Amino acid sequence: MASIDDLFKKPYAPSNKRKLEISRDPSAVHKITKFSSDRDVKSNGKASVEDEEDDDIEAGPSLPPEEPEDGIGDEEGRFFGGGITTDTADALNYIDEVDNGDNSNAEKIDASWLRKVALNFERKISKNSELRAKFENDPQKFMGSEADLDADVKALSILSDHPELYGEFAKLGCVASLVSLLAHENTDIAIDAIEIINELTDQDVEAEQQQWDLLVDAMLDADLLNLLYGNVLRLDEANESDRAGLYHVLGVLENLSSRTVVAESISSNTSFIPWLLKRIQQKEPVVSQNKQYSAEILAILVQASSVNRTLLFDLNGIDTLLQLLSSYRKRDPAKGTEEEEYVENLFDILTCCLDDPKGQAQFLEAEGIELCLIMLRDGKMSKPRALRLLDHALGGPEGGACCQKLVEAAGLKPIFSAFMKKHDNQSTEHLLGILSSMLRSLPGNSAERIRLLAKFVEKDYEKINRVIQIRREYSSKVAAIDRDIQHEKSKLSAQEQEDRADEWLSRRMDAGLYALQTADVVLAWLVAEDAGAKKRVQGLLAERDESLEVVKATLQGLDQLLQSSSDSELIRMTEQLKSMDVAAEDNDAMFQDMLATLVEHLQ
Repeated sequence: MASIDDLFKKPYAPSNKRKLEISRDPSAVHKITKFSSDRDVKSNGKASVEDEEDDDIEAGPSLPPEEPEDGIGDEEGRFFGGGITTDTADALNYIDEVDNGDNSNAEKIDASWLRKVALNFERKISKNSELRAKFENDPQKFMGSEADLDADVKALSILSDHPELYGEFAKLGCVASLVSLLAHENTDIAIDAIEIINELTDQDVEAEQQQWDLLVDAMLDADLLNLLYGNVLRLDEANESDRAGLYHVLGVLENLSSRTVVAESISSNTSFIPWLLKRIQQKEPVVSQNKQYSAEILAILVQASSVNRTLLFDLNGIDTLLQLLSSYRKRDPAKGTEEEEYVENLFDILTCCLDDPKGQAQFLEAEGIELCLIMLRDGKMSKPRALRLLDHALGGPEGGACCQKLVEAAGLKPIFSAFMKKHDNQSTEHLLGILSSMLRSLPGNSAERIRLLAKFVEKDYEKINRVIQIRREYSSKVAAIDRDIQHEKSKLSAQEQEDRADEWLSRRMDAGLYALQTADVVLAWLVAEDAGAKKRVQGLLAERDESLEVVKATLQGLDQLLQSSSDSELIRMTEQLKSMDVAAEDNDAMFQDMLATLVEHLQ
């Protein structure tokens, strides 16, 4: 006897279920066809009528005599002129009305409509459940009810166009019923339910936050997360339908992760993070869309919450990620492929983890510094990403051990070699951040610090010349933005200026404020450390009638900004400065003390 899965996948009518296409854009793949009462019936047609190329040419037998407009051509109801029946003519007239925008007969999508849909939906679920229980060993008896239920699930797609009904949808209990279908014995119905949930919670839906929250809260109360995880365990990616289902599961996780508390629930209430870590390690001839998407979801989860990062650390995730990236130390993934996005996501996960002291410790222990140096020497795509990893690994009060390891692993040569070359803004910022972190964290009079300072002194202070060159470049850019901002301020009231403070700070940062500040921090350290370096810095600044006062002004401005900024600005600045924890008062105080000490040396 055929299995129920075989029977259901051969329905009496063709299925309109969309398949996941690997070659298509991921944001479009997971959308399903929306059903609405005013859809264009011509879209279901198989044939089309093409216009005549030349109406002046007569061909074939002559036309029969014209009939009265309301007459009938013969007793069988055929028109001599058109060859169509009266019913067909009525259908075509309806099509014309639709084309002309006449939707007077369209059903209104409102709360009353939703109540009818909900009642019918619940009946379909109950009927299918009853028939399944009654004819457990005879799938033919309940196969029809299953197809009807599947069609009703898909029809709920129209709700994504009417988010104002989300609250009523949850109140009627339909959300819980929809979520319960994730446990249905027929995986096709479960997959379609997941797809609908993915679409209803998508960030592209024009729902207000309150509407979205009502829907999501009802889904979570119905145990959505555990049911999603249950499907992950039972879906077989060798099957195309199951592979699409897994993609939609990942889509739902992405949607839900926009709320931090939900992102934490994903890791605390389920085993999704261990599963994702395992999934991204699966060997495949070509990196699949689901493997790439799994890496992306893991990146989203660890960025959303420190709880999720801690769980990843407990799973020895840093070592796993470094092993996965090691195959790209000399080899680049093909451009525009899923593999390229996959590698980007792996770097994103590691970068986020390195802003945590435990992540730094595991990175150091797993020889992450050495791997990054190999990428700097031999990599192409991986080179700027390795710089970003080193910048985060060496930053913060816990980065001292990583700074020492970099010097011990002969990392000064590739770092300064890269520093002397022209780079984009981000790579320049990362290189300045690495130098600033080493000057800040390497112990005084240690062999590692002496080797670092020697690099700045060698070859007639060429590294200091490069720092000054970078400073001049970004100083001019920031000055231009500052002039524009001052002009705008002159036309605004005090309250309006306060309202636009975040916007102006963002514009200054985009112009290169962070690079300018970090370059001046590096110069301040060199002036404080070495008399020869101080003399060279003063000489270079004097070439443009400047003095150490401009460096001092930058540091004082940075200190004032950290003290007076709003919370959002402080978070942005301290993130740029690679602080480990923006909420840690000790870290902020230590950084400000460092600035004050450097300013004293610039007197």
